[in-house]
Formats: sequence, structure tokens, C-alpha cells
Amino acid sequence: MPRPAVELTQLVDNERVRVTRFNFSPGAETGWHEHGMDYVITALTDCHMLLVDDAGERRVLVARGECYYRETGIKHNVINDGDREMSFVEVELK
Repeated sequence: MPRPAVELTQLVDNERVRVTRFNFSPGAETGWHEHGMDYVITALTDCHMLLVDDAGERRVLVARGECYYRETGIKHNVINDGDREMSFVEVELK
């Protein structure tokens, strides 16, 4: 059975950054995608993620308020692996 899609809300998109809020219901996913820009994620909730990439699957917890940085070229699918809504803000650096 297909997973529900993540809900996206574009907050800012200008010549320097793109800021997007991601809201995941339990089990929701981004779908397979490749990042075309460096980006920073900040967790608004505890984020229990199942990350699927070329290396396989791994479960990670990004605690509310924590952030991380990744470089251009990341290819993956992000899935809410928890039983509660999960939200984070992504800032892409143009």
C-alpha cells in the first residue's frame, strides 16, 4: 500500500534561500528525490526518520530543536517512522 505524501509549505523563496516546512503524518514520505542545493534541517518536533538511500535503510532520531547540514547531491526518501506527526524546516542555500 502506498504511503501518504508529506505536506509542504513554502515559507520563503528568494535569490539566496528557499525555506520549506515539512509536515509528515505517521508513515508519510517525501518520495525518492535528489537535493540540488546545500541545505540545513531544523526539527520542530522529535523526528523519528526512516532514511532510504543507495546504501539501504537506516533509522535516525533528530530531536526537537536539533539541526543538521547536508551538501548538494544527497539522494534519498525520508519517511516518518514514528506514531506521531513529525515536522521540520529545511533551508536550501542557493
